[in-house]
Amino acid sequence: TQNDFMVICNVAKILELVVPLMEHPSETFLATIEEDLMKLIIKYGMTVVQHCVSCLGAVVNKVTQNYKFVWACFNRYYGALSKLKSQHQEDPNSTILTANKPALLRSLFTVGALCRHFDFDQEDFKGNSKVNIKDKVLELLMYFTKHSDEEVQTKAIIGLGFAFIQHPSLMFEQEVKTLYNSILSDKNCSVNLKIQVLKNLQTYLQEEDTRMQQADRDWKKVAKQEDLKEMGDISSGMSSSIMQLYLKQVLEAFFHNQSSVRHFALNVIALTLNQGLIHPVQCVPYLIAMGTDPEPSMRNKADQQLVEIDKKYAGFIHMKAVAGMKMSYQVQQAINTCPKDPVRGFRHDESSSALCSHLYSMIRGNRQHRRAFLISLLNLFDDTAKTEVNMLLYIADNLACFPYQTQEEPLFIMHHIDITLSVSGSNLLQSFKESMVKDKKKERKPSSDEETESDSNSGSGSESEEEASERKPRRLRKRVDSDSDSDEENDINAVMKCLPENSAPLIEFANLKGSNLYGVFSNFWYPCCIPLPYYLFTLFLTISIMGTETGCGLLTVPHPAPITVRENLPFGKHRKKAYVIYKKKNQKVKFFKLLMEHLDPDEEEEDGEVSASTNARNKAITSLLGGGSPKNNAAETEDDESDGEDRGGGTSGVRRR
Repeated sequence: TQNDFMVICNVAKILELVVPLMEHPSETFLATIEEDLMKLIIKYGMTVVQHCVSCLGAVVNKVTQNYKFVWACFNRYYGALSKLKSQHQEDPNSTILTANKPALLRSLFTVGALCRHFDFDQEDFKGNSKVNIKDKVLELLMYFTKHSDEEVQTKAIIGLGFAFIQHPSLMFEQEVKTLYNSILSDKNCSVNLKIQVLKNLQTYLQEEDTRMQQADRDWKKVAKQEDLKEMGDISSGMSSSIMQLYLKQVLEAFFHNQSSVRHFALNVIALTLNQGLIHPVQCVPYLIAMGTDPEPSMRNKADQQLVEIDKKYAGFIHMKAVAGMKMSYQVQQAINTCPKDPVRGFRHDESSSALCSHLYSMIRGNRQHRRAFLISLLNLFDDTAKTEVNMLLYIADNLACFPYQTQEEPLFIMHHIDITLSVSGSNLLQSFKESMVKDKKKERKPSSDEETESDSNSGSGSESEEEASERKPRRLRKRVDSDSDSDEENDINAVMKCLPENSAPLIEFANLKGSNLYGVFSNFWYPCCIPLPYYLFTLFLTISIMGTETGCGLLTVPHPAPITVRENLPFGKHRKKAYVIYKKKNQKVKFFKLLMEHLDPDEEEEDGEVSASTNARNKAITSLLGGGSPKNNAAETEDDESDGEDRGGGTSGVRRR
């Protein structure tokens, strides 16, 4: 049973540690151990073989020196592999390899395990032969890594990993580098092969760490006769060079959708950093990204590595913070199981904390670093940055859910967003106007339907309509609302006539520029028709405390659905008629213009009164946000409307700034 195998493995481990410490053990006892271990190696599975070969290595290398016994075992499995290789080369379609598959798998694993614990290039094994055994083994195992059967490939890679522990220089061979890098970088490669390559690197680093610790203990025994500078230079230099070869591919494994691949990649990076084999700054963005992993164990391990780096090298975390945010978005994209849903920047649990909250908590203590980090994130929303809308949504989520501790932190963001909206918003509307066809005749000459409709709906200019609507009671304003609906439709139709024939520039403008500012700042953070700065203001409850700054306590607020962003994301994948697309984009630009005006309402409006233009503006905002029915909103009773609050045509949540 499985328990019996575990007993065997643990007994082998005990013997491995104890037998070398025994004084004058009997030859019969040692011979019995060697024979029993060999029987277990030949008969049982991988776990038992691995532990028994390790025990045999300790007994033979440190006590009996019975090298011929081990050499005979090695030749048995090496010869079987050579024979199978020759048969496969002669006839790749032969069934011999399939029939002997169990023997092939056992031979691949056992040859590698023996090479891990014995150096067969020593004269004690091969005698006077000039054959380079390690190169022959490498050639043999590399041949089977190209086999069509994935199980055979896996066992060959396991054997290579064992051989590399005894001979690390083999990892510098070009064919080995090509094999490892291709497996790690190929997205279509088998997950099992990726995991096995990462396991090989992890085992090598663990074994090197054990060797260094043993070398340190041995040096302490002869410290007076040895030179400290000579200790460990060759070994640590070899490990560092090897990890430099495969570091980039290991780090890229963080972006895999399988958690097991990310787990082993993180283990390799943690071992590499702990041994000081690479400069830590190149790993910081990837560790920030792994700090957003949904699995708590990996998340905590990555965060711990960041804390250790920050203690030793102050400023490294801030230096790579923005790059880490971008990489964290890539990790979330890879993890996202439903590609149709946008990647969100907060945890879907009770805390609703930002995915990069640990990163912000590390930077928050230094005001200069904190402000530079926040400004860098807000600059990604600029038109010149050309950041995709999905990433902007992710960053906006993080900005809204960061663990702020003082009033100054959200107020700083609110201030800079207001500046961005005031500057970029006007440029956005101007860019839209410049994209239109400049045909004055077409703009000035209305159609016969428009003239008839405008005559029936209004007998005077827009200014007289607004003045008349202000004098009307609120019950009668729904008529004005219906008139504004037709005016709005006429405005859209007028704009439709100025659209260019080539749709590409306008669609690019709508998806890139318009979506960035309008979709993320204006609509997504308008669950109650309030922009992101005011969302932040309502999200945090200010608490007066002693001192110059004021603390902030987090409120539990439901996260709104990204209405406009969601509409823009699939745009281009599901094609619609050109007229529908243009009309929808025109409505969005018109809505954005209303929002820009809504941030700075007319100064002429008096307290307690709302002009007809404001009513129309609020009504358009609510309808485009998917609010309640305008008819129901307008049909409120006089008692409800005269409660002293300025509701702006019955819309809920719309307030003057």
